[in-house]
Amino acid sequence: MEAFLRAKYVDAGLLDLSDLEGKPDEEREPRMLSRALAAQAVRIVTGWTLQEAALGVIDGHADQGIDAIAVVDGSDPHVFLVQAKWSKNGRANCDRSAVQELLGGLRLIDDEDFAPFNPRGRQLAERAKSIMASGPVPVTQVIALMRADDVTDGFRLAIRHGENEFNRHGEVLRHRVILSSELWASVREDIAPRPVDLEANLFPWFAISTPYESYQGVVEAEQVAQWLAHGSSLFNLNIRNPLGRTPINNEIIDTLTSEPAHFWYFNNGVTILCESVEKGQLSMRFPQSRPISLTLRNASVVNGAQTVRSVAEAVAADDVAASAQVGVRIIVTGKSADFANQATQATNRQNRVEARDFIALDPIQGAILDEMRAELGLEYSVRRSELEPQPDTGCSVVEAACALACAHPDSQYAARIATTLDPLWERGSQGVYDALFRPQPGVYLLWNAVQILRQVRRTLHQLRPRYTGRGVALVEHGVYLLAHLVFRRLDTDAIDEPDPRLEWAERAVHETKRLVEELLPIVADVIDELYTERSQIRSVCSDISRCREIAREVLGGALQGSPQGRSKYRRVPTRRKRRPNAVSVLIDKAILAEGEALTLSPGNRAEAEALKDWLAEDPARARATWTRHRTKPIVWATDGLQYSPSGLISLMWGLARWENRPVANQGTARWAISTGETLAELAWRALGELDSSEENPDPQVSAL
Repeated sequence: MEAFLRAKYVDAGLLDLSDLEGKPDEEREPRMLSRALAAQAVRIVTGWTLQEAALGVIDGHADQGIDAIAVVDGSDPHVFLVQAKWSKNGRANCDRSAVQELLGGLRLIDDEDFAPFNPRGRQLAERAKSIMASGPVPVTQVIALMRADDVTDGFRLAIRHGENEFNRHGEVLRHRVILSSELWASVREDIAPRPVDLEANLFPWFAISTPYESYQGVVEAEQVAQWLAHGSSLFNLNIRNPLGRTPINNEIIDTLTSEPAHFWYFNNGVTILCESVEKGQLSMRFPQSRPISLTLRNASVVNGAQTVRSVAEAVAADDVAASAQVGVRIIVTGKSADFANQATQATNRQNRVEARDFIALDPIQGAILDEMRAELGLEYSVRRSELEPQPDTGCSVVEAACALACAHPDSQYAARIATTLDPLWERGSQGVYDALFRPQPGVYLLWNAVQILRQVRRTLHQLRPRYTGRGVALVEHGVYLLAHLVFRRLDTDAIDEPDPRLEWAERAVHETKRLVEELLPIVADVIDELYTERSQIRSVCSDISRCREIAREVLGGALQGSPQGRSKYRRVPTRRKRRPNAVSVLIDKAILAEGEALTLSPGNRAEAEALKDWLAEDPARARATWTRHRTKPIVWATDGLQYSPSGLISLMWGLARWENRPVANQGTARWAISTGETLAELAWRALGELDSSEENPDPQVSAL
């Protein structure tokens, strides 16, 4: 909420804050946000734009207890007097004195005593009185409180007593209390994508009228390409956004440009859901003998996002593709959200649609996305194909789910995702997803948990060279177990408290590094003591009952400070064999699926700064997909061509004109999957078994 109010009203310069200049932050910040809250309350009750709502704010010296005045004239006149109470922690006080102040301001307006008001207040008070004097015009006292709990009975009683004074000769004065839930709803509505309206000219075509109105026919590729002008809003109901350039999409583009007449035969087409439709037919007696023109209101492509993107790229590249015919199915769902979700799921039951993709349909994920933007000003990617936010700008649902699993008091969730993240998306009473996201986690809890998990990963990455054998195996396979133990050792009482400056995370991240360094050798010793040195680390870290037992031992103080635990698996420098090629490892062990989305992850700050402006010109430059090719496994979203990881990075450095670029690079360390792990880290994890066998001849350890 604070981020939204600050961005939309304060940073946008819509409010007069001149009287707050020079005041200390502890005074300026709450007053500034209180004014923004008053403007948002005006917007809620009037439907005005942000600019119009901000013009009604009079808060400041001589406001006479009124923070904003909104005068609605026309055929249905109305006067709104607003008082807003901001609270950083969501506990705004409902003091009865505030009601008396608001009523005092109304008395001045009613008595036409405008002189006590400040200049802006005087102007609006006079206008309000002129409207009130034109007849029995309703006046509403609006009290906007940043609090979740309802106001007290005494507060409402004070409001009613004040209303009795003004309603002796007819009910004119009323009131409306707006609490944080309604304020949040207005913010979510403000930041929600705008509805998309599409034009579709079908021929040939046919229609079905019941139980849901629908149309099926052929649309020319040129018109389909025009739909993409709506951007990602076109795919609001889809479980995935377009994946960008993949080998399959390259084939679609090739067909469109080389054999456009064959496209209809080779492609499954596009399915669109819309709320309503307006149609224009060229023939009343024989409608299907002529084209039909449809205007689709609040439309979304729910299947065929890859087709739409590929058609647009092909038409832009070659005019011949514009004549291709694309099969389109349109279903008018009305207001039936349940049927829309069912249709979306049913039309996507095909190869390579994963359980995680359907999570995009969960309203909770939409609510988290809205609150992340409004409260923290951060991005939150839900669809599998979306570009992963840069670490300082947000996170994905995958990273959030992993962090919440580790933060859960029960270690079973860390154990269940130790070898694969698929369990994260299992639904139902025994599923991981509902345990993590129901009830909806607060965005501060979610973002703080992500920061801790990231620090655990960073610290383990730094510690890995210091360990050997089973120590390395624990670094590789015990990430989530160790993260869970870190959460249990941290003071997490305030992890979900409103904290716009993220002070809790700053302190906890610093503490996390120390805890990981302490816990790694302890956990290794506990595993050896409980299950012997022949136990498989990977199996132990993915076993629910064993992880619970380890957690009990470690949190109970077992082996803390043990000299053996601190040195047993320390690495002794040895002559190492040359590592196998990372790409070959990923292909041989089938680590990545064909078409897996990749995101650029610059190797250091200097590189990130050098590429920043160049990447901002075209976000596709930071995206790629994986294909199983041993020398050129990276399909760059910018041109759809295949590259070696290092070759593509060198090309990008050159195109960005980075003068101080190094001679060589490790390309596999610069392309990451949705979890944030790079190709190099994935290959490194797969080689954990090899590393352990080099350092420890134990056959059980070698099997790790």
